Amino acid sequence: MHISTASNLPVVDLGYELHQAFSLDETTGLYNFSNIRYATPPLGNLRFRAPLPPKVNRSEVQTGAAGRVCPQATPIWSRYIMPQFLKSYFTNSSFNASLDISSYPVPLQQDPRISEDCLFLDVVVPQKVFDRARGKSPVPKENLAPVIVYFYGGGYVVGDKSGVNPSGLIQRSQQQGKYGIIYVSLNYRLGAFGWLAGHTVARQGTPNAALHDQRLGLTWVTQNIHLFGGDAGRITVMGVSAGSGSILHQLTAYKALQGPSLFQQAILQSPAWEPNHDTDKQEETFRQYLRLLNVSTVNEARQLPSEKLIAANALQVSSSLYGTFTYGPVVDGIFVPDLPSKLLLRGEFDHRVKILNGHTMNEALMYTPPSSLQGDGLRALIDEHFPEISENMKDVMLNVLYPPILDGKHGYQSWVERVSLVLSDICFQCNSYHVNHAYKNNAYSYVFSIPPAMHWMDHPYTFYIQGGKPIVENPLFQVTNETVAFILQDYLTSFIQTGKPTSPLGPALEIYGPKNRVMNLGSDKITGMSDPASNARCVYWQTAFNFDHDDV
Repeated sequence: MHISTASNLPVVDLGYELHQAFSLDETTGLYNFSNIRYATPPLGNLRFRAPLPPKVNRSEVQTGAAGRVCPQATPIWSRYIMPQFLKSYFTNSSFNASLDISSYPVPLQQDPRISEDCLFLDVVVPQKVFDRARGKSPVPKENLAPVIVYFYGGGYVVGDKSGVNPSGLIQRSQQQGKYGIIYVSLNYRLGAFGWLAGHTVARQGTPNAALHDQRLGLTWVTQNIHLFGGDAGRITVMGVSAGSGSILHQLTAYKALQGPSLFQQAILQSPAWEPNHDTDKQEETFRQYLRLLNVSTVNEARQLPSEKLIAANALQVSSSLYGTFTYGPVVDGIFVPDLPSKLLLRGEFDHRVKILNGHTMNEALMYTPPSSLQGDGLRALIDEHFPEISENMKDVMLNVLYPPILDGKHGYQSWVERVSLVLSDICFQCNSYHVNHAYKNNAYSYVFSIPPAMHWMDHPYTFYIQGGKPIVENPLFQVTNETVAFILQDYLTSFIQTGKPTSPLGPALEIYGPKNRVMNLGSDKITGMSDPASNARCVYWQTAFNFDHDDV
């Protein structure tokens, strides 16, 4: 591999600034324009508010040499307890780790790139695509490249735009002489910085500020991507987990009353979101953050140095309830006017967007707490996760939807599997079902079932690089079937390029349609099937949670 970082790399005039390519990988033929500012630094009085466009700064050429990562936070359960619990589960051994989170150190992110001034994006573009756009004559619209805009996952509290290498996916899009796709990834604020909400923030700031970050980033793409050879009319947003959950909210933003979306297609992989509609609960989370900062108002918090806010965020998120992350999108009555499931049911979403939606067969196992080993684990989980629900709703969950019968007929043969199915339904696969059902004649869908088929396990397949390093070293998250990786990449790239997911190596995806058809990606077989999420449980969850609009 030979990467050129010479000073003679091309410069793009963005109007508000001049930005030079950071590198050219001469092996893959990809330019990387790194760390392009797309917003004013969200500091001081701009904290906890929607972002503003960047100010003009043409005094020098920007090279993007300084990496940018938004402040991060990691729950103690995910760092220390979950790995031990999963190991005991898969090896059928006893679990004896301490569940007292105070006995573990607070995980601190030491990445030197971390800064509140983090609203930057990267553009990775094939050299052929970029050079064609730099020619003397304008490129016909039909020759502009389709664009993918990637939102990273990470529970809404960790992650950054440079977390994956898109070169394998781009290379797959260049088959049969095609020029390939342009890849854009953007940072959005995390934890308290991006998701602080509640009554007070609604009056003195902007709940769901991170959703506004994403929207402003998409606006940047529509305004500037032609300068790189991209087609602003062929934008596909893509995300996994929290990134995909974000897309769920972008599809239903403002009840789709603010004109068409800033994208034409969406790829949602395991859309992750636990319904958060209780503004009193949001307010208490906000108050807890202020107490950790030792201040009493939003404005006082805005005057503090970054390191104090970063430390308080890390401390608050570290003590998150097992399987949760404290922060994430909330129903705010404006950007998120209602639960997305209800907005989708009522038709209050952008119907023009084409959908490719996927989830794994065993989404929630890694978020299932050790208490689920016991027969009363589900009741304990309900009391902890959903204290606001009625006794009648609890009874429906415990005895009707997920009865305490371990014969496999209800989808589980152990207490752990029972609790895991509940979390999978509420936080993952029913989100997929609601999208698929709403867009049924404009959606394609797959289910990833290569064992153990846990959450995120299709991600290494999505970004597979032949002969390259795996995304993570954990053996559970490795590509075990290269052909499936190529087929999945074919589905994604052909969808981005043509709107129809196909592969020369496997069957084409069918429209989801009235028969609820999905493609099952297994280790030894890829075949069409009925959506396992199309069931009475997901129908129930579409309208089960209620909240008072007047409280928002």
